[in-house]
Amino acid sequence: MDESKNQVAEPVVDWRHVFSLLFTSLFLAVLIGISAMLLSYFLDIVADVFMHFHESYHTASPKDVPAFRRLLSVTVGGIIAGVTWYLIRRRDPKVVGIKGALEGKKMPFWKTVINVLTQIFYVGTGGSVGRELAPRQLGVMLSQQVQDFGQKKGFLKLTEEDRQLLLAAAAGAGFAGVYIAPITGMLFSVELLLKKNSIKNIAISLLMSTIACLIGSIAKGFTPYYWVAAADFSHWMLIAALVIGPLAGIFGAWAKQGFAWAQKQQATGKTVLLTMPLVGLLTGLIAWIMPEVMGNGRAVAQLAFHQTNEHLLFFFIVLGLVKFAMTFLTLYGGGTGGTLTPSIALGSVLGLVVSAIFAGVLPGIEPWHFALIGAVALLAASQQAPLMAMFMVFEIAHLHSSALIIFAVAVALSSATAKFYLQVQERRAAQKA
Repeated sequence: MDESKNQVAEPVVDWRHVFSLLFTSLFLAVLIGISAMLLSYFLDIVADVFMHFHESYHTASPKDVPAFRRLLSVTVGGIIAGVTWYLIRRRDPKVVGIKGALEGKKMPFWKTVINVLTQIFYVGTGGSVGRELAPRQLGVMLSQQVQDFGQKKGFLKLTEEDRQLLLAAAAGAGFAGVYIAPITGMLFSVELLLKKNSIKNIAISLLMSTIACLIGSIAKGFTPYYWVAAADFSHWMLIAALVIGPLAGIFGAWAKQGFAWAQKQQATGKTVLLTMPLVGLLTGLIAWIMPEVMGNGRAVAQLAFHQTNEHLLFFFIVLGLVKFAMTFLTLYGGGTGGTLTPSIALGSVLGLVVSAIFAGVLPGIEPWHFALIGAVALLAASQQAPLMAMFMVFEIAHLHSSALIIFAVAVALSSATAKFYLQVQERRAAQKA
């Protein structure tokens, strides 16, 4: 008898696998969306308790909060954050980041939750660092927990590829749930984490980001994160993109190197008990005259996006340098946080500087156009993620579609310039070694 007739034909579709992937995606999307919504509420509560401050695009800076209260808020925030980070880091299991989770390391549940809440707490008190890392880390940890529970109980059938996809998609969904930007969440997962475009990766990531975004919007609504004037981008702005792109590439590469060095060399052990309060105190002292330095960089960028002339150019240059310095010191001092929104702030300042040069050549230009181009270009360079950067600014600022062609030129030039510069630096370092 022919052996082939005795073999059991494999099913065309493994429905258990399909169900496992789809069910886990939907369940995680809802769970992460609720978590993102709660983090948004937590941030608002902290800012209200410590400064009586309610952040929005109308009032992105706590400038109306008394200077002494700003100083007290971020200093106390630095003390509490420093003590908390010291306590959760001093003993095993160690706090594991997103990269570690993708490599197979286990993210401890309670330490991750406390780490995430501490990040949001410190930003809420006025700490100078991005808050977008927290929801991404929380999403990845929840994804790990759900997958492990499902496979342990035997009702989920997931491949290793599925597990990686669900971890990356969870990170993007966490971002989308806080910033109400589903396309950006998907691109963060696919472009930055998975680094592999496929229909499966895009579909699962976009599904999870969209659901998390819808749930997260219960807290923040669909209002823009950055407010800009309702105006189209002229094709003449392509000239600005040609200039800003390469410049942002160099400055973005420097920012990437600077933030990476600060995180690699950051304070550890009991040193954090000293450095974080000092960083908080320094932030509060600077905020006495520059309240925009507080928070994740939204205030700096929003102020830049409101500019209609170049009269405050020197102020913005100083503000940009100070914002970079305080974010650098926060990371170096032992803090944990994101660098996306600080990069947007730095890029917006670079764009304003370039607008001053063009003012004598193209009368009647809008400086805030340049600020937006600078923001997206420097973000693309510092993260080496052109599509994610382009759609992040486009989505959270609710821009007109005419901005996309300008952004495309800027991010192409900036990310390519930064990549070339970083590769040259790596080769030089290798030769010296």
